[in-house]
Amino acid sequence: MGNPAEQTAIGPMIVVAADQYEPVPLVHDPWAAQLLPTSGRVAAALTRWSPVRSAFKSATDKKLEGGWASFLCRKRYIDDQLRAAITKGVDAVVILGAGYDTRAVRLPELAGIPVYEVDLPANTRRKGAALHRAFGRIPPDVTLVPVDFETDDLSTSLWRAGFGTDRRTFYVWEAVTQYLTEAAVRRTFDYLAQAPAGSGLAFTFVRKDFLTGQHTYGAARARRQFVVDNELWRFGLQPEQVGPFLAEYGWREVDQVGPADYAARYLNPAGRDTEVSEIERAVYAER
Repeated sequence: MGNPAEQTAIGPMIVVAADQYEPVPLVHDPWAAQLLPTSGRVAAALTRWSPVRSAFKSATDKKLEGGWASFLCRKRYIDDQLRAAITKGVDAVVILGAGYDTRAVRLPELAGIPVYEVDLPANTRRKGAALHRAFGRIPPDVTLVPVDFETDDLSTSLWRAGFGTDRRTFYVWEAVTQYLTEAAVRRTFDYLAQAPAGSGLAFTFVRKDFLTGQHTYGAARARRQFVVDNELWRFGLQPEQVGPFLAEYGWREVDQVGPADYAARYLNPAGRDTEVSEIERAVYAER
């Protein structure tokens, strides 16, 4: 039996692949479907038909109200922060919990910038196989780093992969923190505290009041599945706790976004009138 969190990398990327068939995709990603395993590629291919796409969206939103749009908006937000950071100067990118994410191959701004993709060993093996299938090799600027955040030392693993903490780095930590214990999250931030000035961090978090059951935000089914029955989601923060939490590790919160921000920045300009989940928010921070 593998880590149950290994299986959570596929669903959000099917959403991104499906979005390519919309008149105005929120995230332009020609590789989303191609890097998925066979079952994911089949599901993504079916979404070319609008009724199937609508059915997938309805099923997602039935479990997690606004989940479909949330998956897309958080990825677009992180892309925007990464692009902005590259214009200021970034020496490397580290994606913590990369899954089947395609940023390293789809963002032209990353050309020539080394990208280190960190994930569970099983996901790293699958990602390597997917890259070989799509490109015939792992792209030269991409390094896959197998790490279990709960048991492995992130600093040692990255050092062995050729990455040091002396470079201005943009860290991406998308849809991962909720799967970890607080101890693992804090160990990761102990590592991030070593980043030099000029580094950036974009990450997402789940609201703590959702995890405790104080508020379900229309996602009672998701809470039952991920929090109660399977105990997959374990760590959360309240929005107002983020700044002080980051400050403990020498990071400064620059921006925090949720549903209203996503609607104003992405959904309304694209002509989409759709709900976004309240339970997850995204943050951009700097050193």
